[in-house]
Parts: sequence; structure tokens; C-alpha cells
Amino acid sequence: MRLVLLSVALLFTFTIHAQIIINEVDADTPGVDTKEFVELKTENPFTSLDGYVLVHFNGSNFGSNQVWWTFDLDGYQTDVNGLFTIGGPELTPVPNAYMPINTILNGNAALGVYSGSSSDFPEGTLATTSNLIDALVYSVGNPPSQTLLDLMGETEHIDEDVNGNKDFESMQRDNEGDWFVDEPTPRALNDGTGVILNGVAIKFDEEIIEEGDVIEIEFETDFPVDEDLVIEFTLENGDFNQNDFTGETTATILQGETTGSTTIEILLDNQPEDDELMIITMLPLDQTIYMKNNNNIEVWVLDADFFVSPFGTPLEPTYGIVQPAIPSGYYSSLDGKSGEELKQALQDIIAEEGVARIHPYEDVWEMLNELDQNPKNSNQVWRVYLESPEQKFLRQVTSSGIGRWNREHVFPRSRGGFFAYDDFDDFPTGINVWQTTNADSLRHGMSDIHSLRVADATENNVRGNQHFGQYTGPTGNQGSFYGDVSRSIFYMAVRYNGLEVVEGFPTETQNGELGDLNTMLDWHDQDPPDDFEMNRNNLAWNWQRNRNPFIDLPDLVDYIFGDKQDEIWNNPMSAEDFNQLSFSIYPNPSQGSFYIEGLDQNANIQIFNMQGKKVHLETIFPNQEIQANLSSGTYIIKIDTENSSQVQRIIIN
Repeated sequence: MRLVLLSVALLFTFTIHAQIIINEVDADTPGVDTKEFVELKTENPFTSLDGYVLVHFNGSNFGSNQVWWTFDLDGYQTDVNGLFTIGGPELTPVPNAYMPINTILNGNAALGVYSGSSSDFPEGTLATTSNLIDALVYSVGNPPSQTLLDLMGETEHIDEDVNGNKDFESMQRDNEGDWFVDEPTPRALNDGTGVILNGVAIKFDEEIIEEGDVIEIEFETDFPVDEDLVIEFTLENGDFNQNDFTGETTATILQGETTGSTTIEILLDNQPEDDELMIITMLPLDQTIYMKNNNNIEVWVLDADFFVSPFGTPLEPTYGIVQPAIPSGYYSSLDGKSGEELKQALQDIIAEEGVARIHPYEDVWEMLNELDQNPKNSNQVWRVYLESPEQKFLRQVTSSGIGRWNREHVFPRSRGGFFAYDDFDDFPTGINVWQTTNADSLRHGMSDIHSLRVADATENNVRGNQHFGQYTGPTGNQGSFYGDVSRSIFYMAVRYNGLEVVEGFPTETQNGELGDLNTMLDWHDQDPPDDFEMNRNNLAWNWQRNRNPFIDLPDLVDYIFGDKQDEIWNNPMSAEDFNQLSFSIYPNPSQGSFYIEGLDQNANIQIFNMQGKKVHLETIFPNQEIQANLSSGTYIIKIDTENSSQVQRIIIN
């Protein structure tokens, strides 16, 4: 089906300025519009586009028919067929110039080629016919905008979805200047004539390789070459350079063949340097014969020389290796207080104006790379709900989160009412750039690292803004995050005025309430602070100059939120005593009997299963063997002495 949309004015323009026209537009492609494109055409091949600019106008209600996007054409020329294509990053064949994904609007919009440059169309410029060479007014499944038609001097618009197949069809112009909708033909004349260029593709499907790998990079043409084709390419990108590989960076496709390849060895360099991005880039080809079907193939090279921390992951926790780096006297003002007075004293510490810091939201990526680093591999982060590692470079950077990790707000923004803020619009990022904050700065909860964790993007969507208790994690999880998220919520409820932990599952959002209190109290007991969490708390101090007190002093939870709110808090130990005191269980794992090392006095022990049920209670003395008669599994043991209380995990085989 063909739709005629040339007005008398456009026919006049087409006749006078036939040297450059809009030839084809694909505004809506499958997925997130990574293959959209605009194609221009000139009467003659290899025509300079100097002095022209492509302008995109937004005809939607919020766009007000003003400029949306511009592209200066200076320095470019059309190809052997008189075509010039600007396209998305996954367009095949490779466009002459790239545009970001989702650049071309799908609603009411217009494209115009003008004499001039981008500086002639600043933000707020209304659609106009002044200096207009050629134009297209279109939509994708929307009725036309008469206002935009009038502004562009048009009487008709074209609908890319006129055939009900918008994802797989484009708007194209025939040799008479009429428009029709059909299967896209990027980098080719719409009528199938002209020079048929031989496409060359890089055939390498591995997205991730490792140091020490030997790889074969193959190149393939659409049809046999008439003479030997020597393809030159590069692999360098940033820190990945010629010291990281060996092999010939040329490949030859022999006359009459369609494929050629070369072998590259990725070198083991025995240097911890983080994972690196290698990019396979073809150098220019003879553009009268060939075009690139793809290029700039990104391949991550995993570093074999990562760092391993001395402590365990949340799934295989250790205790007492990482000591709390608590400043001297940090919690001394809590002594002798109870109830609301104790809670206020705690808030005065962790939200102290002039001391506590907050960073821009963009800094969260760097903070999470540091704070949630996998102890077993410094090139990975630990995902909170999936209880597993992921490579740092696989963070979500587009609208698709499949196979990626992103930033999880443990206290959901939609329930806390804190969203993006513009305090740092003109600020650089980094640990040395911060803003002071206080208890009333609720908007700063947006980037408070104590409430942000690395999460699998898909699982993050599953959690959404559910309360804990409604959400308990993926099926079969080991609960290694239960205490972590609970203590994070307890911190937020004290740190910011307007946030509260409540019983049950309130349905209203943005009221600052998150549940369920009883669930989180149980989770806090079942999953005590381990070395991973303590290390995280120490690193958070470096950024924000505040700590999560419920990691440093787990018993405080009962005094603020639990059954000891009427009791007076007194910490009998100094910070130095606290740092030095540590119990350890051995052997662990155990066959059923074990000892507690570090006891110098009698202690009460309570053992809980992973469902929170108490299964053993006993008073022991130093060096006593404990025989708890437990079945195989993981348990929580709480050790109480006269001046200390600690919680650890034990595994019974």
C-alpha cells in the first residue's frame, strides 16, 4: 500500500533542492529501538553534505512541536548509491553515522533537512519552513497533528503502522517522491537498483572470554569476493592494548571464497587489572565494493589475577575477621538512655548535620562496586537476593536488565517518598565530593548507601516495593540476606524523619511505612552481622561518615524496635574492648559436638534453626564441649555472657 504525502509546497522543494532528500525512516523497531534509522539521498554518489542539518521535531503534547534532536551533516558525504544513513547501534548494515537508541520519536513528529547547522535550532525552536530543504511529518499508530503539518508546510502525514506491522516496516520514498510503507532497506536504494555492496561481517559470538584463551576471529562476506580481500582490524580499547594479546590483526578472504579468519591469544599477564573490554573493529574497506554488516564487537576479557578477601561471602559467612572501625566514643552518648530518648540519641549520631555526608546518585555505582564486592573475586559484586556473584561490568546501562545487575533500594523509594534530586547537577562525582545532610533531608535517602545493594535487575523487579514478609526472596534461597536487609531498614527508620517500620503490610505508598516489623526482628536474629556486612559498614563510613549501628551493636535492635524498649541501654565496653572481643566456634562445620573459643566466663547459649525456632538452650563454662543433638543443617547460635552478646552461624553435617 502506498500513501502519497507530498504537498504542492513539498513538490516545489523537491524540484528545486533535489540534491538532498529524506529517503527512508524506520522509527519503531523490535525491542528498545536499537535498529532505528534515518536515511538521506542525493542525486549523485559521494556528495558532500556540508552546510546541512537534520532536525527532529516533537509533535506530542509535551513536545509542543519544538526541536527534539539535531544532527549536523558537515564533514559527511553520501555513498556510492548517493545514500547516507544515521542509525542505532545494532542496525545492519552498519550506518554511516550512529545515533543513541530511542532517538527517533514514535508519536507525532517531523524530520526536516535544513540549510544551516545545529546552532540555528537551539532548544525551544518551533518547527518551521525557513531554510527547509525536505521534510517528513509522521507518526506510529497515532492520528496526525494538524498543527505540526501546518508548521512544516505539509498537508498529509504518513503512519509507519498503517499496515499494522510497525516493528518490521519502514517509511520509504519511491523515485517519484511518493511515500510507502514496506520492509526496511537500510544502506540500499528502495527500488532494489544501484550498486549492490558486498557486506562484510565479524563472526565472533563470545561475549566473555578469559585471559589465556586462544580465540579465532572469522570474517564473512554476503557473497564470494572477486579478488583477495585483506581485512585489517584492531582490538585495542582503553587499558586493553597490544600487551594483552598476540596474533595477526589481519584476515584474508581468498578470491571466490566468503570466509577468512585469524587466531589471537589472550595473554596471561599476572597483573590484577580488573576485567577489560576488548573491541573488534574493522578498519575502512573499499566503499565502492564493500560495506560493514557489523563492527565494534565488544568482548569482555576476564582478568585471571583478581584479589581474594580473607573473609567469606554472605552465603558462606565468617565472623570476627573484620573488626568494626568504630571511632572512639562514637556511641558513648547512648549510655543511660531508653525508648524515644535512646532512639533520638542514635539519630543524633548517624544523621549529625555537618558530619554525615551524602553523595550524588551517580556515585552509587562506584560505591556498590566497592562495598558489595565479592570477597572471592574482586572483579565481581555480590547480588543480595540471588545470593550469588556477578561480574562488575554487567551492570544495567539500558532499559533492559536481563542478565544485568542494578541498584536496589532496600527501603523502596515509592514507599519512602524519596526520589531523584538535583542538588548535584553541576557537581563532579567521587568520594571527595559530598553534601552535608540531616535527619529531615528525606530526599537524600535516594543515594544513602546503607539502604542500597547490588541486585539482579530481574529479581529487583520481582521484589518491586513489596514489604519484607510479603517478599522473602527467590524460591530456595538460604536467607543469607535476611539480617542484612532488616538492619538496613532499621537504620533508615532511625536515620530519616518520616520513615517507620510497622507491623503488617500497609497498602498505602509514599507514607514512609514499611513492614513487616516482626518479620524483620526474626530475620535480624536468624542472620546476624557477619564479616561481609561489617566490612561494608566500615567502607560506608569512608563515604558517608556515618555507620549502621545495628551492625556494630546488634542488641540495639531490641532496645529500639523490640521487647526492650523500656530498658536502659548501657554498653559496658569501650570501642577498643569491642574490637578485641571475639568468639569462634570449632569445628565448624561440626558432626554434632563443638566448642566455643574465646570464653573466659560462663555463658548462656541459645540455638535457633533457620525458621527462627529455638532448638537448644544451655549454660556452659569455658572449654566445655557442647553436644546439641541437632540434625544436619545450618543453625544460629546466640552467645550471652555478662558483658557481651554475639550471634554466629554453625553448620551441622
